[in-house]
Amino acid sequence: MNKPSPEFDSLLPPLTLNRRGFLATSLMSGFTLAAGPVMAQTVITTDTNGLTAGEVKIPVADGTIPAYRAAPAGKTNLGTILVVQEIFGVHEHIKDVCRRFAKLGYLAIAPEMYARQGDPSKFTENAKIFSEIVNKVPDAQVMSDLDATAKWAAANGGDPKRLAITGFCWGGRIVWLYSAHNPNLKAGVAWYGRLVGDKDALRTSQPVDIAGQMKAPVLGLYGGKDTGIPVATVDQMKTALTSGSAAAKASSFIVYPEAPHAFHADYRPSYRATEAKEAWDKAQAWFKKYL
Repeated sequence: MNKPSPEFDSLLPPLTLNRRGFLATSLMSGFTLAAGPVMAQTVITTDTNGLTAGEVKIPVADGTIPAYRAAPAGKTNLGTILVVQEIFGVHEHIKDVCRRFAKLGYLAIAPEMYARQGDPSKFTENAKIFSEIVNKVPDAQVMSDLDATAKWAAANGGDPKRLAITGFCWGGRIVWLYSAHNPNLKAGVAWYGRLVGDKDALRTSQPVDIAGQMKAPVLGLYGGKDTGIPVATVDQMKTALTSGSAAAKASSFIVYPEAPHAFHADYRPSYRATEAKEAWDKAQAWFKKYL
């Protein structure tokens, strides 16, 4: 991996600890170092013209967490999309995804799910992010923080009757879990999120375990050449969904045979423009159908 430049490192905020024990009190600038090298020539940048966009604070059970919000300026009663980060936190790509949804007329909001556990922006290795942060994040905390984010959105221009969720990589798994958690959710789109795996005190269920409990239909977008999420696990999830709730049975998958993991991440070498565009169109259609 290329060594990060001093200029890039200087863009990242210092790690701070507030009195409630939150390690991240604001969102990062730029990208997490472990995600590099950033493919600057392919990064998609969506402007804020006509939008209200920027960082907000979400009240949660034990304090506040930062989030990035984007919405059409001056509009209310908007369909709301919760955007759940990759393992790298709420960086520039996730913020841009929020702006893309806002340009389509939604209120999109991405809460920082690691606020209590740490700041992933300084790590240069994925393994360190997992061991130092990700593996310390309880699913129950994530569900609670997403509930709080949905509540904030409903009080700040969102329509609580039109709530959806999307997420990438780590966030893709969360989409499945949240779709089984929140009865007010209308739809989800999961991008290459893990479906099976080990369980422990912090992760008591995997998506395949709660597939039948879906309260909202989920569209799964996966890569056929994803070495970390074999297509066999997608087939396993499909089978689990067939004997579940109406929302479970309405869920669907699209597998792009030649796509690797993170094929939508336009700032990374894994980006596949053709598959990413088609999948983005499918996600839009899914939300339009249910919201």
